Amino acid sequence: MNAPLTRKGPQALDIKSATIYTVRLVLHSADTAELLEALQLRMQDAGAFFQNEPVVIDSSALHEPIDWPPLIEALRQYQLHPIGMMGQPDHEISAAEHNLPTVELSTTKTVIEIPEPTTEPAPIETRVAPMIVRHPLRSGQRLFAPDGDVIIAGMVGQGAEVIAKGSIYVHGPLRGKAIAGANGDSNTFIIAAEFEPELIAIAGVYSVIEDLNASPYYKQGVIIQLDGESLTYEPLG
Repeated sequence: MNAPLTRKGPQALDIKSATIYTVRLVLHSADTAELLEALQLRMQDAGAFFQNEPVVIDSSALHEPIDWPPLIEALRQYQLHPIGMMGQPDHEISAAEHNLPTVELSTTKTVIEIPEPTTEPAPIETRVAPMIVRHPLRSGQRLFAPDGDVIIAGMVGQGAEVIAKGSIYVHGPLRGKAIAGANGDSNTFIIAAEFEPELIAIAGVYSVIEDLNASPYYKQGVIIQLDGESLTYEPLG
């Protein structure tokens, strides 16, 4: 009987880059009771849509101490998996004591500058070509477009998920989750030829669709944009 073939030395593994999508939990209060109550309300609204998602806790806006154990335990009770945090140096030290490492997430910032007069030609802005998907997304499949927009020629089935740094165009029924502006770009949007989603989100503002029949856009073409902290809907055409 021949021994199994093995690969020795460096050939035994490969190191490749990977992009991991995470839910970003932004804290606006250091009060534990307030945080747990807000988390309960958020999870009641979201149902099971965020279950089993990795979570990064963002405490950048806070300077008060944070009681990490009850927050971490509450997230786990909702089947969310805290994998790291980002925040003030004091928070990083205290979080590390509870096995919550510091991570860095890409963020999108809009900066408006008035340039000095110049005779040189303005640089040409380069745009990343959109990702084009010509096959339907089935239940359980997740598509991530880390560089910009994504165009889906077919259907996004129930239980499927589309996540994009840019905007999302679905030329068929949208029945799963669509998350645009994953890096925080509030100028992105979602277009669906047939509006039947489970969840939509733009730049962290999300809406769970519990009763599609009550929506005036059910099975209609729609464009979804962000206006402040609210999602807006307009019919296509």
